[in-house]
Amino acid sequence: MFVAVACDFANDDHAQEVIKLLGWYGFEKVQEGVWESASIPENTLARLKRDIDRNCDSFDSIRFYQFPMEETMVITSLKGKRWRRIILE
Repeated sequence: MFVAVACDFANDDHAQEVIKLLGWYGFEKVQEGVWESASIPENTLARLKRDIDRNCDSFDSIRFYQFPMEETMVITSLKGKRWRRIILE
């Protein structure tokens, strides 16, 4: 599955921790605040989201653009310490 991650952090400590995690999970930085992975398994992505959640606070904003997932594009966002999911058909 292809996944792009867009991040906007409230402080540098959170940014450094999440950037380290993204690199560890095999993501490559493609622009300021944007990372991509061309092949990440769904279960690995779920672990990454849990790890990111532990390193962020309610002022950080993160969006995952996942394709294909369930034969469609899925956008998952973390804002205000709550995950939301949008399925585009």
